Amino acid sequence: MLIAHLPAGYICTKKLQKVCKTKKYLWIGLFASILPDLDIFYFYFIDLRQHLHHSYWIHRPFYWLLIMCTVFVALFLFKQKELHKLSIIFFANIFLHLFLDTVVGQIEWLYPFSEQSYYLFYVPSVYNFWVYNFIFHWTFLFEIGLIICFFYLLFKEKIPLGKKYKMDPSYPSL
Repeated sequence: MLIAHLPAGYICTKKLQKVCKTKKYLWIGLFASILPDLDIFYFYFIDLRQHLHHSYWIHRPFYWLLIMCTVFVALFLFKQKELHKLSIIFFANIFLHLFLDTVVGQIEWLYPFSEQSYYLFYVPSVYNFWVYNFIFHWTFLFEIGLIICFFYLLFKEKIPLGKKYKMDPSYPSL
């Protein structure tokens, strides 16, 4: 997934806000939807592209599951219901990111029991510039679909459809 993590995070957060009955935490959801990709800085500037981008701990579901369980237990013990809503939105977006990366990326879902990487579709290396391999692969249509859904939700939110607007009686009608 190249460009649709943020739009997917927006869609996920908006749906979870309805479920959790809150209008807060949009920015937390958006941040969490791209958080695992912050390892790209490490990948390019420190590791110098020696390992696979998805092989760092931040792209391994096992570690996020440990963190999530720890947070949920702590919030339950300290009876923090509002922070529980925040953590649901945060971790749902983290795992959404990992699921979306599984489409064509390589995620180690069974780590630490296995270091086998899983993906749904293989993208062959046809072009010299690696980005073209993903953009010109048919799975990129999935990203475009997510972006279209994002803009639909954004448009629907800004211009409520189905509402009838009353005309100003002082305005002359045709």
